[in-house]
Amino acid sequence: MRILYSLAIHLYGLSVRFASLFNPKASLWIRGRKEGVEGLLEKITGGLSEGEKLIWFHCASLGEFEQGRPFMEKFNVSPPGDQQSSETPIMGKVKVLLTFFSPSGYEVQKNYKGADFVFYLPLDTKSNARKFVEGLPLKAAFFVKYEFWYNFLRELKNKNVPTYLLSGVFRKDQYFFTFYGGWARKQLDCFTHFFLQDNASQVLLNQIGFKNTTVSGDTRFDRVAEIAEQKKDFPLIRRFTGNSKVLVAGSTWEEDEEIISTLRLKLIIAPHEVDNVHIESLEKKYARFKTLRYSLAKEGKLANEDNLQEAEVLIVDSIGMLSSLYQYATMAYVGGGFTEGIHNILEPAVYGLPVIFGPRYSKFNEASELIALGGAFCIRTSEELNSLILKFNSDPDFLRKSSEASRDYVLKRKGATAKILDAIPASGLIS
Repeated sequence: MRILYSLAIHLYGLSVRFASLFNPKASLWIRGRKEGVEGLLEKITGGLSEGEKLIWFHCASLGEFEQGRPFMEKFNVSPPGDQQSSETPIMGKVKVLLTFFSPSGYEVQKNYKGADFVFYLPLDTKSNARKFVEGLPLKAAFFVKYEFWYNFLRELKNKNVPTYLLSGVFRKDQYFFTFYGGWARKQLDCFTHFFLQDNASQVLLNQIGFKNTTVSGDTRFDRVAEIAEQKKDFPLIRRFTGNSKVLVAGSTWEEDEEIISTLRLKLIIAPHEVDNVHIESLEKKYARFKTLRYSLAKEGKLANEDNLQEAEVLIVDSIGMLSSLYQYATMAYVGGGFTEGIHNILEPAVYGLPVIFGPRYSKFNEASELIALGGAFCIRTSEELNSLILKFNSDPDFLRKSSEASRDYVLKRKGATAKILDAIPASGLIS
C-alpha cells in the first residue's frame, strides 16, 4: 500500500504542475515549493542558534491555522506584534515552524509574526519526508484537525518526535473505520496523542484500539473570542451601517450571492474570492441596488456622506477584514453551504449574531449544535432566506433569543487551549 500511496503522491504532484500552466492557485502551489526540501532546510537551520529546538505546526489551510493559532502562540519566542522576548510563557528557547499545504493558507499568513518560519509543506514523498525530519531539530510536531501525510508521520515516529493532533474530529464514514482501512490506521499509530473536539471522535478512535485520546474541545472557540476582543474598527463601514439593520455575508460563493441578491436591506458582502473579475460580476449582479466598492470608498472615491448613507450594498474587496466586520451586523450569512461546505460560523456567532447558511453543513458539528439551540438557520432557497429575514426584522424577541443563543454557545465552549496544555505530559514536551 505504501508503494501505491507514494505513486499517488507523485501523480498528484505532476497533475498540479500541469494545472499550474493555467490555474493561478496551482501556480502558487508550485512556485512556493520551487526551492525543494534542501532550500527550505537551509533557510530554517540558518535561522536557528546552537542548541535551539523547533516546534512544528502544520495546517492544511487558513481555517486550520485559525484553529491552531491560540495554542501555537503559547510557544512562540516572538509573539504577534513588534515586541520580542527571550523565552516563551511555556518553555525555554524554541522557535516555531509553521507549514501550510494550501496557497489559500500560506499566501495570507506567510508574514505571520507568531511563527519564526512559515513555508509550504513539501510534497509527501518518502525522500522529502526523511530529509525534512532528519534535517531539523524537532522537539514536537502538531497537526491541526486533520492532514494525515503518511510519510511525514512515519518519519516523525521513527525519529521519536512527539506528534499530536490538535482539535481533531473524526466521522464514522472516514476510511480509518472501514473494513479495508487497516493501512490507513497506520497513519494514526504515528500520533503520540489525539486532542479531540468531541466525544463521538473519541468513541470512534477507542473502537479501533486508540486509547491515547483527550476530549479537549475546539480551540477555534478560544480564537474567535480573542478576535472579538481585539476587533478592528472601520469608521467607513460604521458610517455605512448607521442605525440600520445590516446583514454581513461572509466568504460567499456565486451560489450564495444568487440567493442573497433578492434581499432588500443594508448588505455587506465579503466574498471568498476578491479578484477584480469576481468583484465586477458582483457589481453587475447587484446593479439594481446602489452599491459601493470598499477599496474605492476607502481611497476617497465615492465616499462622501450622502453616498455612504444612501448605498444599499457595500462590496468588500479586501482580505483580512471579515472577522471584524461582523461587529457591525444584525445578522450574518456564511457562505459555502451550496458548494463544498460552510465556512467559519463561529466568527459571527461570538458577536451574538443569528447565523444563516446553506444546506451543506453536515461535517461541521458546530452548525448542527447551533441550529438545535436556535442560534443558526439553514436555508435552501431565496424564499426561505427572505422569510427568515422578515421574521428577524418584525420580531425583536426572536432576534434577541437567537442572538443570545449564538453568543452563549461560543463563550461556554472556550478553554480548549488550556485543557491541551494541562494534558501534555510534563515529562514529554513541556520542560
